[in-house]
Amino acid sequence: MATSLKVAVIGAGVSGLIAARELQRESHQVVLFEKSHQLGGNWAYDRRVESDLLGLDPNRDIVHGSLYNSLCTNLPRELMSFTDFKFSEKIYRDARMFPCHNEVLIFLEDFANNFELIKLIRFNTLVTLVEVEEFDAVVVCNGHNFEPRLATDIPGIETWSKKQMHSHNYRVPEPFINQIVVVIGSGPSATDISKEIAMVAKVHMSSRSPLVNMSKLEKFDNLWQHSKVI
Repeated sequence: MATSLKVAVIGAGVSGLIAARELQRESHQVVLFEKSHQLGGNWAYDRRVESDLLGLDPNRDIVHGSLYNSLCTNLPRELMSFTDFKFSEKIYRDARMFPCHNEVLIFLEDFANNFELIKLIRFNTLVTLVEVEEFDAVVVCNGHNFEPRLATDIPGIETWSKKQMHSHNYRVPEPFINQIVVVIGSGPSATDISKEIAMVAKVHMSSRSPLVNMSKLEKFDNLWQHSKVI
């Protein structure tokens, strides 16, 4: 007969909820620790930004969420489903194949309620120390998207005095009205943010790929793409 263990799961985001569900399925005693007031992890939108927009100050007020207000998934609902709980069969407020973040959060809340995971969660609880006496096992699902990856190898960037920020602290385009903005990166988030800011400002999107020639993106009057920052 399998032994039932008391297991601590740190973080009530996607990974934490799935871990709790699978451990619960195997009859283990699960406690989920979540430092915020709600589940969802990175899918819980937070309009706040950090006191240091670039994320260099170790003493900054850290905000866990990295979502911007208009973010939608870059995967279809079918690929974001769980084995026994299909996102593709659930329509809440956003019926699109690539829904926005609010729909994903509602899906996760529905998942947690359906499998009675809510009662396992201790909200507003930050785990800083784990002792062997309290639990038989610990599953760490605390996420990593709140730690910004910075472009530090750009000559002169350390002496440039104008505004710098990481996309972790981007929420809406209004602060950039009538400015000239350089977005470093060409991934999904960089593309989304560049197109959104281009509605109110002039934007230059920089890609590391040498195959990218300087060009204006089709359908955008204020958005150019470059192979590097000059």
